[in-house]
This record gives sequence, C-alpha cells and structure tokens, in this order.
Amino acid sequence: MNNAFLIFAGIVGFFFMMKFSGLEDISELRLLNFIFVLWGINKAIKTNIIANKETLYFENLIIGAGTSILAVGMTILGLIIYVSFIDSAFMTILENSSFWGKNLSLPLVVFALAIEGIASSVTCSFILMQYYKNYKSSSTALI
Repeated sequence: MNNAFLIFAGIVGFFFMMKFSGLEDISELRLLNFIFVLWGINKAIKTNIIANKETLYFENLIIGAGTSILAVGMTILGLIIYVSFIDSAFMTILENSSFWGKNLSLPLVVFALAIEGIASSVTCSFILMQYYKNYKSSSTALI
C-alpha cells in the first residue's frame, strides 16, 4: 500500500509540475510516468524480499503487479476527481493529443487507462522479476 501511494504521489506530482509549467499539452512527457511505476514496483519487490524474506518468483510478481494496479486505481480515481470537479477542460487537452483522438468521454478514458495501467503493471513487474528471479535473501543464501 505504501509503495502504491508513492507511485500515485509521483505521478500526481509530475502531472501538476507539468500543468504549472505549461507543459500539460505535451503528451510524450506522460511516458515518464513509467519511471515512477518502475521505481514503486522495484521498491515493493525489494521490500518483500528483504523484510519478509520472500524469494518465491510468483509471490514477488504478484506483489509488484498488485502494488502497481493499486496505484493505477488511485490514479484513475484522481483523474475522475480532477476532470469532474477541478478542470473539465483537461478532456480537450486529451482530445488534442496524438495518443487519444477525438470525441472522448470520461468513462472511455477511464476504461483505456485501466486497461493500459493493468497491462503495464504486469509487464513492468515481469521485467523487474527477471532481475530478482535469482535473488536470494541473506538468510536463504546460506542454505
């Protein structure tokens, strides 16, 4: 939960930094959100290995993906609140970007972000687990 919140906070902080610096219409900068996702997943897996002494591949894969999927859910909720109550013109910015296209609705954006978020969560977790798959905590390395 802590690592999911850190991912969410990083994405929201980066979003507002882009907004306040006038860069919110540059869609390509949103790709940098993957840095926060990879960082949070890595931190969750590493914490599970070191603190919980859990070195099973599948367990850590689930921890990483679950952490990121939880962060995706928080981010989608944040987007719904932002578009509904703070700045409904953000949908126009999304429509004008090269990623989304025209005639967007909030439910369509939420659905697309959920699918993309879940897919990237699993993919990023799998990529990071390739590094950690042979990692053994110090207590199990002695066995």
